[in-house]
Amino acid sequence: MAYNEHLADRISKFFKEEKIDFFEKKMFGGLCFMVDNKMCVGIINDELMARIGEEKYPEALTKKGCKEMTFTGRPMKGYVYLDEEVLDLDTDLEYWLQLALDFNPLAKASKKRSK
Repeated sequence: MAYNEHLADRISKFFKEEKIDFFEKKMFGGLCFMVDNKMCVGIINDELMARIGEEKYPEALTKKGCKEMTFTGRPMKGYVYLDEEVLDLDTDLEYWLQLALDFNPLAKASKKRSK
C-alpha cells in the first residue's frame, strides 16, 4: 500500500521547524511518525491518522473531514482519520498535528514484543 509522500514531507517539515524529536516508521501499510517512541500521527493512503486522545475525540468528530479510525473494523477511541481535502492549508494540517503532539506526553507507549 502506498502513502501520500507529499503529506509526509509536509508533516516532516512541520516537526523539524518545531524542533520535535521524531522518527518515521513504516507501519500498517503506511507511514507513522513516532514521537517519544509513541505513535503520534500517520499516513494511510491519502488520509492522516492522528492520535488525539479520548478527551478531544468527541469534538474532533464534529469537524469537517474528520472521522473515526476503524482500522481494526471497530472505532478506536482517541484516534481519528482526516481526509486529504481538509488538510490543504498548512494551518489546517498544523492544527491536527498540534492536537496529536499535545496528547503525546499523555499517550502510553505500546508494549514491546519479546523475541
